[in-house]
Amino acid sequence: MDISEVAKCSGVPASTLRYYEKVGLIRSTAPQGTRRQFAATVLDQLALIALGQAASLSLEEIHSMLSPAGKVDVDRQLLAAKADDIDATIRQLRAVSRGLRHAAACPALSHAECPTFQGLLKAAASGALDRQRVGRKVAPKKG
Repeated sequence: MDISEVAKCSGVPASTLRYYEKVGLIRSTAPQGTRRQFAATVLDQLALIALGQAASLSLEEIHSMLSPAGKVDVDRQLLAAKADDIDATIRQLRAVSRGLRHAAACPALSHAECPTFQGLLKAAASGALDRQRVGRKVAPKKG
């Protein structure tokens, strides 16, 4: 399949395909300097990349699960950690949603008088509602 066919079948722009090739996520079967050609299996690789990105995996993390031949070698520990992060984010968003719904329907004359709303404000001020910090663990540096 040439690059335009892959782009058409996958919905991934040719510029993105060239970038994925540059960073080693996919590989052209054509000699360098000629029009890029890809095996039909590239569509499965692109689907895996899309799934990984939907799960908030970085391209580096996705790359670590692909062999040079494009075979998948799933890092189960990484996926479990990502699932834990997603679960933590869901819990945090549910708590925020409940707080906002309460504030919207709160019968208190002033939100300053509402203990639930005040608790939500304190949580926000302390950073407890910061999605960037919820469930995140600092990964060790690769050296």
